[in-house]
Amino acid sequence: MKPNVEDILAVELKREIAERYFGFRKMIEEDNLDLTEKMKYQLSILEKRISYELIRIYILLKEDNLIHEFMELTGWEEKLFYDPYIAESPTIRKKVFKGIKIRGLTKAGRFKNLVFDSYDRLVAHVEHYRENLEEIETSLETIKAEIDLFYRKNDIGNIMGFLRAIDGEGSADSMGVTPEAGSVESFEHKMRLEKPPPIDPELITIPPLVPLPTISKNLKKLADKAYKLQGGKFLAEITT
Repeated sequence: MKPNVEDILAVELKREIAERYFGFRKMIEEDNLDLTEKMKYQLSILEKRISYELIRIYILLKEDNLIHEFMELTGWEEKLFYDPYIAESPTIRKKVFKGIKIRGLTKAGRFKNLVFDSYDRLVAHVEHYRENLEEIETSLETIKAEIDLFYRKNDIGNIMGFLRAIDGEGSADSMGVTPEAGSVESFEHKMRLEKPPPIDPELITIPPLVPLPTISKNLKKLADKAYKLQGGKFLAEITT
């Protein structure tokens, strides 16, 4: 017996609804996964780049009053990743300066360049971090808006009711998935699209930094002060 026109239309309609739903669901799942990976990368920038450059600067300046002057120069109110123990630990010193190129003809010049180079890299890392965080926030809001729009156009409850009406009460199949008897609400809940992951609370907002050329004169004064306090000894420690 050949299927009638209504059966053919019902099958095509169900297929179209299923493709639209599962296609959109796959896109959202991929977007959520991409967002999660972006946040992991963003954390690595914060923990392995920004923190290391800051720690290098704290170690180079060492004294609280010089670090305080540095913070005033940068415009930052908070000393991120700061711990007084950092400046006193020879192990941390060697670790964070391992592989760092030291340039300059004199000891004072080499010390100053360490400060300048660390700050210059820090500015670049912070700018990159801020751009990425803005992109993450935009992606998060975009995914939420896409899900909201999909639900406004495709109410899951109405879709399920419509499909049951096409199949008739007690039909076993709907959108290629079989709900258990008496669990329609649970089934509809499972069909809900997964919300995007919240932004990791460790991804803090960081203010922009003053470019190096703007503060180079005052930063050099700080570097000179720090060199007089510990520069020669410090260079000997990290190069042996």
